[in-house]
Amino acid sequence: MPTIIVTHDVTDTDHWLTSPKREELLPTLGASNLRTFVNPQDRTKVGLVMDIADLDVLFTVLANPSDELAEAMKYDTVVPETMAILVAS
Repeated sequence: MPTIIVTHDVTDTDHWLTSPKREELLPTLGASNLRTFVNPQDRTKVGLVMDIADLDVLFTVLANPSDELAEAMKYDTVVPETMAILVAS
């Protein structure tokens, strides 16, 4: 199972950290072992490390997000155009 890092900006870091949306939605996309990170020098820059069952499913979903995913990202104050995904090699 590949491990990935997802980085992106948020507009409300404290809200993002306490939001239940990641734990509700990401496992339905095959994600597990979720861990959150915050850049201590710029708290608007955050990241997630997770194991993902199927990278193709993740990239397909992100290329054409469902209404549920788009709403979860909006709720979590994610700035979608800043998202980057790194895959462990």
